[in-house]
Amino acid sequence: MLGLKLLTDPRWANIAESNLEEILTDHAWCEQKAATNAITLITNNSEHMDLVEELTAIAIEEMQHFQMVIDIIQKRGYTLGRERKDDYVGRLVKFSRKDGSRNAAFIDRLLFAAMIEARSCERFRVLSLNIKDQELAKFYHDLMISEAGHYTTFLNFARKYTIDIDVDKRWKEWLEFEGELIQSFGKKEAIHG
Repeated sequence: MLGLKLLTDPRWANIAESNLEEILTDHAWCEQKAATNAITLITNNSEHMDLVEELTAIAIEEMQHFQMVIDIIQKRGYTLGRERKDDYVGRLVKFSRKDGSRNAAFIDRLLFAAMIEARSCERFRVLSLNIKDQELAKFYHDLMISEAGHYTTFLNFARKYTIDIDVDKRWKEWLEFEGELIQSFGKKEAIHG
């Protein structure tokens, strides 16, 4: 369904599970950044009321996820570490088109968001199926479903609001780029790492 070119090796879940405090901290900050991204899209495209409403709901949900992760961190006696630099997301930002029309930049920002949601969904699936911690396995299963919905929302808005971009063609370019990019990741305790 997601169209990802390379799936995560299930052994990545073992790396993640070997340092739950680190993966949970990284995950918390990913949720905060997802909320910020939704808010930025709202701020820059407020003329689209349906987008404003949908992305407001997503931003709220992402902050609820942030709170849920923080609750797990506290319950387990861990500490929420400092925000981490996300090299994967940084590389996706560099791939994003910033030249051309305002619409082209808008569509690419939506596809950027869809790409992150797709990979997060896939990573949450790997965690839900492969970690021994049953509480976290269920937690990640539930989040996987949520991320799939977000992925679809962003992709559908890109298709709806395109003026001068072939969204399906550009989405294929995103998938190809991400398929190459992800080969360098999956080796550390980070959602995209």
